[in-house]
Amino acid sequence: MNIILISNNSAKAKTLTLTAKHLTLVVLGFLFASMLMAMVLNYISLRYADKIDSPTLRSLVLSAQQEEQQKTQSYLRDSLNAMAIKMGQMQAQLLRLDSVGVRLAELAGMKPQEYLFNQNPGQGGTLSTQQLQDISFTEFNSQIQELARTLDDRTDKLDALDSLLMQDRLRKKFLPSAMPVEGKAYSSGFGLRIDPFSGKRHFHEGIDFIMPAGSPILSAAGGVVVYSDYHPEYGNMIDVDHGNDFVSRYAHASKRLVKVGQVVVRGQKIAEVGSTGRSTGPHLHFEVRHRGSPQNPSRFLKMPG
Repeated sequence: MNIILISNNSAKAKTLTLTAKHLTLVVLGFLFASMLMAMVLNYISLRYADKIDSPTLRSLVLSAQQEEQQKTQSYLRDSLNAMAIKMGQMQAQLLRLDSVGVRLAELAGMKPQEYLFNQNPGQGGTLSTQQLQDISFTEFNSQIQELARTLDDRTDKLDALDSLLMQDRLRKKFLPSAMPVEGKAYSSGFGLRIDPFSGKRHFHEGIDFIMPAGSPILSAAGGVVVYSDYHPEYGNMIDVDHGNDFVSRYAHASKRLVKVGQVVVRGQKIAEVGSTGRSTGPHLHFEVRHRGSPQNPSRFLKMPG
């Protein structure tokens, strides 16, 4: 493209030739200048928005700020709701741990005042302002998640321990460890002795408690009556099955108060002392058998529980 320049001071006309390259440079320069002007105006409008009396510009700026604040508040509200739910779950778990702890203390024979599960533990120590640091929201949430995992783990372990202790306690409850009579004196112990009728050495399979006729005979543990009848040597005899192959035997009774198949509890009166069968006088012959083999009853009667 040719441009002809005519001047009054010069009698001769001048010609200026513009190529495509020149036109491109001119267009790019114009666009760059426009963009630069727009950036300058945008900076000025934002920097001095409070000083520029433009309702439209001020409304745009405030709208953007309110939208950002609403997003931030919505995120914080959702996060706090999630944390509140997690805190409620943790509080419920702590109540469970408190109840399990109290039960475990009771099973272990501890005094309630030794372990106060419903009170916060005492804490203390020195304070240095240089060591104080604010905890961030992310760190706080992370610590809550870690504490929740720890509570789950401790709850599972304490529940397992509680089950084991409860099973052990129940097992002991069903062992014949309670005294079958109110007195503790006995005339014959477990093992070899001189038979009162033959005068020869004989193995005594139980222990004999000296008691007046008619004294109550108590079940040494809970169980099921598997024998209640008259025996030629034991006289009126009762056998109680306690499970785990343990059976207790009560012999020479004057009266039987339970029947076969009846369920009895620990300490329940099942008979009365007498001198029936092969006996020299009123007493209770008490045996403990495991899988049919006689055991020393004194070993069980000394057991706690």
